[in-house]
Amino acid sequence: MNICIPKERRDSEYRVGLTPAGIQLLTQQGHTCFVEKEAGLGSGFTDHSYQKAGATIVYNGEEIYGRADLILKVASPIKEEYSWMQDGLTLMGFLHLSAGWADKVDALIDKKITAIGYEIIQEVNGNLPVLKPLSHLAGHMVPQIAATLAQNNYGGPGFALGGVPGIPAADVVIIGAGTLGRSAARSFLGLGANVHMLDSSLEVLQQIDDEFSSRISTLVSYPFNLRKVCSFADVLVGAVLVPGAPSPVIVNREMVKLLHSRSIIIDCAIDQGGCIETSRPTNHSNPTYLEEDVIHYCVLNMTGVLGRTATHAMSNATWPFITQIAEIGVEKSLKKNPALSNGVYTTQGKIINQAYKRALEGRKKL
Repeated sequence: MNICIPKERRDSEYRVGLTPAGIQLLTQQGHTCFVEKEAGLGSGFTDHSYQKAGATIVYNGEEIYGRADLILKVASPIKEEYSWMQDGLTLMGFLHLSAGWADKVDALIDKKITAIGYEIIQEVNGNLPVLKPLSHLAGHMVPQIAATLAQNNYGGPGFALGGVPGIPAADVVIIGAGTLGRSAARSFLGLGANVHMLDSSLEVLQQIDDEFSSRISTLVSYPFNLRKVCSFADVLVGAVLVPGAPSPVIVNREMVKLLHSRSIIIDCAIDQGGCIETSRPTNHSNPTYLEEDVIHYCVLNMTGVLGRTATHAMSNATWPFITQIAEIGVEKSLKKNPALSNGVYTTQGKIINQAYKRALEGRKKL
C-alpha cells in the first residue's frame, strides 16, 4: 500500500500525520511511504529522519496526493488538497465535516473517497480513542490561554486566576464535563481558580463531584443555571461535544451580555461549529476578537501549536487503526473493527455517518 503524509497547510498547524517511528514500522511491513518535504519540522522531525525510517521525500502537495492509496492528515484538508485527491483513496484525519463548507462532501462523494474522521472513531462504550488524548491536551492548554488573555497587555482586565491573599480567585465556568472539560478543570484548580462545571447529565455531575472531592461547584445545564453562571463568570469555557454533529448552541447572545466587561470566552467546540452563539472561528495568528465587550478565543486547531506533544499523542492513538488498514485494506478493516467503522463519513460515493447526514440535510432546509 502507498501511504502518504502531506505537509499541513492550515495556519499555525505544526502537527504531522505520523512520526518517523510509525513510518519505520510500516516500511518494515513492506508498505511504501511518501512524506512531503518539511512536513514534520513543526513536530521536530527532519526529512532525514523520515528517510532513515524508509520514507521517500516528495516535493509538492499534488504529487503526494497523486501517489496515495492512504493519506494520513491531521487537520481538515483545504480546498486545493481536495482537488489533488485521486479517485478511491482513503483519507484519515480530524476532518470535522459538520462545521465545514458543503463542497467538501461533494468532492468526497464524487471521487468515491473513504473519509475517516479521527474525531468520530468511537468504541461501543462511547469512548473516542483518537480524540480523547487531543482533548486532554487541549484541556491543559485552556488555563494557560485564559491566564494570558486575562493580562492587561493582551486586552484583558488584569486578573490572576488564583488570586492572592485578600483578593478572591477568578470564577471559571466550564460547560461540558467530558475529557476536555475535566482536563481543563483539573488544571484550573491547580492554579487556584474557583471552578464551576455544568453538564446535561446529573450522573456525570455526580462523577465530577466524586472525582474532584467536591472542590468543583456543579450545576445541570438548564438555561436559568447558564444565565446564573454567566452573571459572575470571569472565564467561560465551552466544551460541548456531539460526535459527528454540529455542537448545539448552549449559550445565547443574551447570556453573553450578562458577562463582565472583558470577561473571556474560550469556545473549544468551535471545530464543530461552536456552542456559544457569538463564537466564530479564529486562528493562532489572530486568535481573539471582542464582541458584546467580551474577549472571544475560538481557535480551530488549538493543539496545532504543540506540534511535538500532539503528534506523539495522536500517533499513539491512531496507530492500531492505521496498521490494520495497511495490513488488510480499508474494506475488511471496516467490517472487522466497529470503532473504525463508526469513524467513516463517506465511502464508495455515499454518506455513511448518520449524525453528519442529518446535519447536512438540516443545513439544506435552511
